[in-house]
This record gives sequence, structure tokens and C-alpha cells, in this order.
Amino acid sequence: MAKIAIILGSDSDLPVLEKGFKIIEKLDLEMELRILSAHRTHEAVSEYIDSFDERGIDVIIAGAGKAAHLPGVIAAQTVKPVIGLPIRASLDGVDALYSIVQMPGGIPVATVGINASDNAVLLAAQILALKYPEIAVKLQAHREEMKNAVLEKDRKIQKKYNK
Repeated sequence: MAKIAIILGSDSDLPVLEKGFKIIEKLDLEMELRILSAHRTHEAVSEYIDSFDERGIDVIIAGAGKAAHLPGVIAAQTVKPVIGLPIRASLDGVDALYSIVQMPGGIPVATVGINASDNAVLLAAQILALKYPEIAVKLQAHREEMKNAVLEKDRKIQKKYNK
């Protein structure tokens, strides 16, 4: 089965992943989690990237705050899809968002919203679903659950306020 590599620049970023971990569990996705810094452990980052194929890594989520270079450093060394997760560490995360979305031409990094680990995991799952149809089925069921939850809230609001 496919694996998602989740790489964070710091262990202080772990709480941001809580929503993403819930989606991973719900969709029964395989993942590896690493704490590696683009600046302080660049050799270890490169070694890990070199091991992606043997580890079965198909897609990468890279989360970082401030000068969030980690997603770009990873994308520069692999042709596998990299999803940047900007993390609110300073300047409300806008600095991290800009660092990730302003990649130079030829080295794309997909980007989700600030602290949006749930969307990062869902995007990774959608990428994996191109190759693994069973993930597409799980994603469709997840969307159906979300739709039904909204419709239930709508029914309750209508009952309460529309007399």
C-alpha cells in the first residue's frame, strides 16, 4: 500500500497535525512521520528523500513555519508530489504560506491553508486515489458523510427557526 511521508521542521508543529491524523486513521492510510529541518539537518533530509522508493513513499506532506523552506527543499530533490503545509509559528502563518507558494518555476509545491493538516491529508489521499481505487472509495464515503452532516444541521436549523 502507498505511504504518505509527513515531514515537519519541528516537533512543536505536531499539534497542528491532530486533524490530519484523524483523517489518516479514518481513511486507514499508511504514513511515516519525521522531524527534519531544511536548515539544521539538510543531509538527513536528502538521505530520507533518497529512500522514498524503497520505503514505498508516494506523496509527501511537508509542514513548516516561519521561513518555510522544507517543502521546497524536498520538491527540489524528488519528482514525487509534495504538499506544503504552512504552519502558524509567527506572523499568523502568512510568512510560511508565502515561503511555500512562491516556489520558482519548474519546482512546484502544492499548498493548503495555514494549519490545514486535514486538507493536506485529503489532498494526499486524492493523489493516491489515482493509483489506488480503494482510497477513492474511502474518500467518496468521507465526502458523503460530510454532506449528510451539513444536511442534518440544515434540517435542525429549519425546524428551530422556520415556523
